Amino acid sequence: MINIQPPKADVTITQRKQEIIGDEAVIKPLFGFIDLYDIPRDKGGIIQFFNHSGELLFVGKARKLRQRVKKHFEDSVSPLKNHREEVYRITVSFVEDPMEREIYETYLINAHKARYNVDKVFYKDQE
Repeated sequence: MINIQPPKADVTITQRKQEIIGDEAVIKPLFGFIDLYDIPRDKGGIIQFFNHSGELLFVGKARKLRQRVKKHFEDSVSPLKNHREEVYRITVSFVEDPMEREIYETYLINAHKARYNVDKVFYKDQE
């Protein structure tokens, strides 16, 4: 049997309101997220979107993480387009190798039964 150890989260951001101190610039939130700048724009990896109760909603991969996270909140074709309000926490793990990203994405979708991933699903829900 193959044993896959997904990478640990390198960056985690949650929805929060900005507490303005002094003459600090106001950050325009994107669906409640103001810390998107914490996600590097030049790194590749795995993105996981969670709801308030910690349930995995969606897993994705990207060559450029920050751009891809933003696209999920702005794009009309994103699988999250009708569920953006549910997202409370986002984690990203840096994985530069494209083949490793593919393996980790598929593994996480199936091991944690990501709710809104429809591709790469190998399990069947028991209804």
